Amino acid sequence: MTQPRFLRRGNTPPARARRACGRPTRLTHALERAFVLVVMLALPVAARAQAPILVAIETSAGVIEVALEPARAPGTVANFLRYVDAGMYDGGRFHRAVRMDNQVRDDVKIEVIQGGRDPERAKARPGFAPIPLERTSVTGLGHGDGAISMARSAPDSASSDFFICIGPQPSLDFGGGRALDGQGFAAFGRVVSGMDVVRAIQRGATNEREQLLAPVTIVRVVRK
Repeated sequence: MTQPRFLRRGNTPPARARRACGRPTRLTHALERAFVLVVMLALPVAARAQAPILVAIETSAGVIEVALEPARAPGTVANFLRYVDAGMYDGGRFHRAVRMDNQVRDDVKIEVIQGGRDPERAKARPGFAPIPLERTSVTGLGHGDGAISMARSAPDSASSDFFICIGPQPSLDFGGGRALDGQGFAAFGRVVSGMDVVRAIQRGATNEREQLLAPVTIVRVVRK
């Protein structure tokens, strides 16, 4: 089949043909309007799906409310919520408080409180597998005042224990000096209410290993 002369290599369509090819039709306009409408309607749904998720950590010292960031740290948030939704933090405890005056490791000092599951309940009901480390260099979620983050030993070893920062703690970010491997820790949200409770827990008496002499009970952790 012979191609029209204006479609052959080296030729351009005549002006009338170019106008015919380029002129939007009523159907084109209708389709464009429908597409824009669908996108506009879908945007609020997508935004809600990625909006911060509020969680209340109810303790014997008061309530700490945190906003989790699933859009920026999806794996870490999903892991934390698995424990929340399964009730596996209920009956847990804040067991560690780190201050300027009680550091076991004093080359790179931090200020945090650390909590997690009840050890006896964890023995009877094992938790989930460790998760990959979502580095702050990727998520953009730094360890500022009130940041909630996952405790770990090696990269990709975090499971259920978490900590909350008191004051900015940049040494916990990727490239910071606290983690000897330089990979930092996985921040995944921030405290939006209850920093007074966090600070009260941090002031508790500790032993030489930064462990609270009177751990603070986590009564339950629930979605708001």
